[in-house]
Order: sequence, then C-alpha cells, then structure tokens
Amino acid sequence: MTVVSSANFRSFTDESAEVEQSKVLIKEGGVQLLLTIVDTPGFGDAVDNSNCWQPIIDHIDSKFEDYLNSESRVNRRQMPDSRIHCCLYFIAPSGHGLKPLDIEFMKRLHEKVNVIPLIAKADTLTPEECQQFKKQIMREIQEHKIKIYEFPETDDEEENRLVKKIKDKLPLAVVGSNTIIEVNSKRVRGRQYPWGVAEVENSDHCDFTILRDMLIRTHMQDLKDVTNNVHYENYRSRKLAAVTYNGVDNNKAKGQLSTNMDTVEGIFSWNWPVGESGVNPAASF
Repeated sequence: MTVVSSANFRSFTDESAEVEQSKVLIKEGGVQLLLTIVDTPGFGDAVDNSNCWQPIIDHIDSKFEDYLNSESRVNRRQMPDSRIHCCLYFIAPSGHGLKPLDIEFMKRLHEKVNVIPLIAKADTLTPEECQQFKKQIMREIQEHKIKIYEFPETDDEEENRLVKKIKDKLPLAVVGSNTIIEVNSKRVRGRQYPWGVAEVENSDHCDFTILRDMLIRTHMQDLKDVTNNVHYENYRSRKLAAVTYNGVDNNKAKGQLSTNMDTVEGIFSWNWPVGESGVNPAASF
C-alpha cells in the first residue's frame, strides 16, 4: 500500500515538489503485509499551485508503466505489483465545503485511481458540524461529477448492509495521533484535550476503524480488481494505441494532464513480498 500526503508544509517560496517513498513490513496473524508510504510534503502550499499535481500523476503513471513493462517480458513468473490501488484524499476541516483545488485535483485523478475522500483532523469539528460538512462535501462531489470509489453491490444482505453503512458515512472523518494515552486503565491512541480524549480507534469519535477495515479486510480485493480491470486497462489501451507500427510513441509530445491540490492525499498500492500472496494494510494517520 502506498500513501501520499502533504501534511508537512513548505515555505511559500519553495516551489519544489517531491515524492518520498518508504516501505514497512507488517505481520498480522501469521501473514506478512507490505506497506508502502509515499509522502508529498507541501503540495498546494505555494503561491502558484499550477504544477503541484504533476509528481503524483507521474508517480501513478510510472507504476502502470512498470507493470506494463513486466507484462512484456518473456519470463513473467515474478511480476511485482506496485500499482496504486487507492488514493485517500484528505479534505481540510474548514466547514465550508471543497476548495477549487480539491475539486480540480480529484476530477483529474479519478480516471487513474480509486479516490476515497476523507475529512482530516475531524476532532476540530463538533459532531453536528461534521455531519453537516459531510453532506455538503458529498453534494459538491455529485454536482461536479467527481467519480469517487464505487462500493460494489452483492447478493449478500450482510455485505450490502456494511456497504450502506460506509456510504452513509462518506466522506469518512478521521483523527490521527502518535500518542498513547491511558483512559480508564486502558492504553489508547488518541489526542488529549482539556475536555477529554479523542480516541483514534473509537468509532464514536471518528471513522478510522471503518476506513482501516475497508482497506485491509472488506474491500481490499475489489480495490485491486478495479485498479487492474479499469484504471490499468485504460492506461494500457491508451499507451498501446499511441504506439505506431515503427514503435514511435505519439503521446511524448502531447504533455500531461494538469490539476491542483492543496491538502493531504493518500495513495495506496498493495504488494506481497516474494514467495507470499497478499496485500498491504492501511496506515495509521
């Protein structure tokens, strides 16, 4: 799984854009899961954000290109899948809906990756404010025809109830913390306030557990399937169609898509270690 975030801010005079990648091997229940985190600090924080999207677009395309090249080899027994399977787009808890940069970036990205919108720092909103903010965001997503990840419907009533529960809570509101706090003789991850503790893994406080379960348990395989059957196939078709009979790529001079972004983004791709079979869990924010 790969996570792209812009939580670390740069100065307004720094226009550089970076994609920083790191990997963590997680073991749970005897299964090894590889977590890849890609950080994009400072995206959207410059005065001119006209090019802040390009490293993310290039990163997604480069992973598709790597997989396409692997498919073209004679020996295809070992084909590491580093494609991006999910993008978590974090929305600032302003209470005023989506910013133009949010709208533009998601519209440019939704044809390349599964987009799941999230509300960051949900503990800065009251429960009433959070619910109203969610409704406003979903209304604007529909108005601007942004294609977020479509949860699949099944014949299983229990699964359909789970999907409906997740859909009703979109965009998921999450809280992040690296601090362990003791609450009622129990150690929890959360944020301490004068009025109490906002617990990361308490479903009454935020939607983090719903997000985690969705990514690594209930919808992990579907995210991979949609990536492979829809987004990757679209890229592959465009790429092969652009190659003429003499092997010249007609798209080299056409440039790239353009968009903007100014908050926190997360992009996920699942990879199994050599000799294993599986996917990566979600990271704690």
